[in-house]
Amino acid sequence: MGLGKQAKTLNKTQIKMVSEMLMTNRYGLRDQTIFYFSIKAGLRAKEIAHLKWAMVMNSDSSVGEYLHLPNSSSKGKSGRIVPLNKDLRKNLQVMLEQHRLVDGFDPTVASIVCTERSKTTSSQAIVNMFQRWYQRLGIVGGSSHSGRRTFITETSKRISTVGGSLRDIQMMVGHSSLQTTQRYIEADSDSQRRVVDLI
Repeated sequence: MGLGKQAKTLNKTQIKMVSEMLMTNRYGLRDQTIFYFSIKAGLRAKEIAHLKWAMVMNSDSSVGEYLHLPNSSSKGKSGRIVPLNKDLRKNLQVMLEQHRLVDGFDPTVASIVCTERSKTTSSQAIVNMFQRWYQRLGIVGGSSHSGRRTFITETSKRISTVGGSLRDIQMMVGHSSLQTTQRYIEADSDSQRRVVDLI
């Protein structure tokens, strides 16, 4: 992916703006949860579209601490286990209670993301949602990949503070090589200026 083709990352203000705006939508909780899967779990549009409830549930049928993403729901062989952010888990718990009210709810086949007309959704529908949301807020260059790229950039800045490394991020986002993960990371010119003054 060349530099010119990369999705734009979102800053904290934009993330807050998108998150708050989505809760004003008719399907606000669903939409915010889709956004969280991108920005707080680093998922691709295809992965969000293929999420099943069983992938986030514990054996006691509650929302767990991890997403178990199989290869079949991912790109190539990039299935993985992803820790769930606390805000994302909270949304999922509320959504799960709503979904359980539907007759015949089966977490092994029930999709987390569904629409008014369908019990499933497509990756293109997810891509279109992100496009509409970012256009509505005037976020230029935003795409369904912006959340994923922001997630990778932000976690790479903080991973060493919790004793991790870029390899941990590579595993969380399902990249086959560390170089791919590194290409996703947005450079921080502020940090670059500060670090040269330390020399």
